[in-house]
Amino acid sequence: MHTYLFVDGLDMVARSDSRVVGLHPRQLLRPGGPLYPTDNARRVRVASLDPTEPDAGGLDIGVRFRLGHYIAEIERAYSSWYFSEGISRR
Repeated sequence: MHTYLFVDGLDMVARSDSRVVGLHPRQLLRPGGPLYPTDNARRVRVASLDPTEPDAGGLDIGVRFRLGHYIAEIERAYSSWYFSEGISRR
């Protein structure tokens, strides 16, 4: 399973390099995960040529959104994936 990343309706992973695959939703969308905002700007790897190798190359992003909208969308995406997988909350 992998994540598709759409910005303004465009699949950013496919448009960047057809050889890369989006990282797993569990890795990207989890609460406090790499797509959650921090106090400092940073780049986040969202796709990789080989997800098992951290230095394999891939797609890193650094984007700006309105904070409230951004967090709401990350939480919506995580919740959608989480419940579609039938994962029980503990």
